[in-house]
Amino acid sequence: MFPTPVSDLAPNTYAYETTPLVKPTGFREYDARWLFEKELNLMGVQALGLGLGTLLHEMGVPLELATGHDYRAYSASIKLALITGLMAAGVRVHDIGLALSPMAYFAQFALDVPAVAMVTASHNDNGWTGVKMGAQRPVTFGPVEMTRLKEIVLAGAFRSAEGGSYRYVENFGARYLDDLASGVTLSRKLKVVAACGNGTAGAFAPKLLERIGCEVVPLDTELDYNFPHYNPNPEDLHMLHAMADKVRESGADVGLGFDGDGDRCGVVDNTGEEIFADKIGVMLARDLSKLHPGATFVVDVKSTGLFATDPELISRNVKADYWKTGHSYIKRRVTELKALAGFEKSGHFFFNAPVGRGYDDGLLTAVHVLQMLDRNPGKSMSDLYAALPKTWGSPTMSPHCADETKYGVVDKVIARFQKMEADGVAFTGQKIRDLVTVNGVRVTTADGTWGLVRASSNKPELVVVVESPVSEARMREMFHAVDAVLRENPEVGAYNQTI
Repeated sequence: MFPTPVSDLAPNTYAYETTPLVKPTGFREYDARWLFEKELNLMGVQALGLGLGTLLHEMGVPLELATGHDYRAYSASIKLALITGLMAAGVRVHDIGLALSPMAYFAQFALDVPAVAMVTASHNDNGWTGVKMGAQRPVTFGPVEMTRLKEIVLAGAFRSAEGGSYRYVENFGARYLDDLASGVTLSRKLKVVAACGNGTAGAFAPKLLERIGCEVVPLDTELDYNFPHYNPNPEDLHMLHAMADKVRESGADVGLGFDGDGDRCGVVDNTGEEIFADKIGVMLARDLSKLHPGATFVVDVKSTGLFATDPELISRNVKADYWKTGHSYIKRRVTELKALAGFEKSGHFFFNAPVGRGYDDGLLTAVHVLQMLDRNPGKSMSDLYAALPKTWGSPTMSPHCADETKYGVVDKVIARFQKMEADGVAFTGQKIRDLVTVNGVRVTTADGTWGLVRASSNKPELVVVVESPVSEARMREMFHAVDAVLRENPEVGAYNQTI
C-alpha cells in the first residue's frame, strides 16, 4: 500500500523522499492549496491523486477525469504526480496540458468527462500550488467533499484499482477558444487592453479578443512564471493601476485583466477608472435583465448592496440572492436556483444557461462585458458606470490570521456583533439594521453603510470589505470601527492593503 501521509517533514532528508508530506490545512473549504515543498511534496501529491480517485469511487462517479495545469515553474510536475495517484486508483485521465481553470471545466462538457482536477495556485504568490476539483459538472467540490477527501488522504485510506489510463488531448486550447468565439460578433471596433500579469491567460485571452474583432493592446501577456511586475490578480491594486495607466496611454475603450488561472476578470473603464467587480456585476445584471427580465442573480456577501436596491433592477423584477463567498459556493447556488448568473467581488463571474454553462470563466466574462458595450453603442464604459447609483466601496482587504485560528476569530467577531445588536448598542453611531451571518458577518447600519468580516477560504487571512451609499467618510468610519473590533483579537495581523 502507498504510505500514509505525515504533516511535517524536513526537506533534503531520506524521509522527505520516501514519505508523503501533506499539511492538513491545505484542504480548504472548496479547493486545496499548499506551499509546495514546505507543506506538500510530490509523494503528497500522489497521495492526493489516490485519495481523489478513492473519493470518486465512493461517490459512484465514473472514474474518468480531465486535468490541466497553470503556468508555474512546478505545476507540470505536480500535475504528473497527481496523475500517477489517480491512475493508481483506476482513473482514466484526460490531460489537456497547459490550461486555464475554465478550460478544464469546459473539458468536462466537451470531452464528456464527469470529473475534473485542475492544478493551479490561482492568484496566489509563487510557491503556492493547489487543485480545483469537481465531479458533478458544472459545480466544484464544497466543504462536504473536501472534508471527506481530507479524511481519506490523511488516514491513507486509499483504494487502489486496475484500469487507470492516460490520454493527452492535443490542441485543446484551440477548441476552447473556438467555443468562446462561436456566434460572437461586435458591431463596432473596440480597443481593449488585455492585462494578464504574465500568467497563463496570456496564452489565450489576446487571441480570443482578436478573434471577436477587438484591437488588442497587450499588457504583460508574455508568459513568465516569475511574475516580474506583480501577481496576476485583477483584485490587486498594483495590477489595476497598471491597467489604468495603459488604458489612458493607449486611449482604449476598456481594460480587461485576468488572474493567474483565467477564471476571474477585472475591468478598468475608458478614463482609467478602476471598477470593482461587484459594480461590473451590477452593470452586467442591468444589461442582461433587459434580455431576461425577472432573472435571478446570485451575489457573494462581499458585494455591493446595489443588487438589491438599484431602481433599474427592481423595475425588471430582478431577484438578488446574497450568498457565501467562494467560487464553489456561488457556482453551486447558481445551479440550484437556476439563476441567470452569479457575481463575486473577487471577479469570479458565473454565466448560466442560456448565456453560459454555469462555471466561472474570465474570458467569457470579457466577452459579456464587450457585448454589453456593443449593445450600448452611444455609451462608453465610463458612461455605463456613471449611470449606477453612487456608493463608496473598498477593495478587498486581508489582515493576516493563521489558518489554525482564523475561524475562531471570526466566530468571536460574529458573537460580538450579535451581542451589540441584542443590547441595542450603536455601531458607528447608528443602530444596527441587519446582520447577515451566512458567511462570516456583514453588519449594516441604519443608513445602509455596511462592513464584512469573514475568513479567507484559501489563505491564512481574514477578509474585510466596507461600503457606504452615503459618503466616503462613512465608508472609512465603518472600516475603522470594524478594524477596532478585529483588533480585540491579538491573532489578527497586518493588512495586505487598506483604504
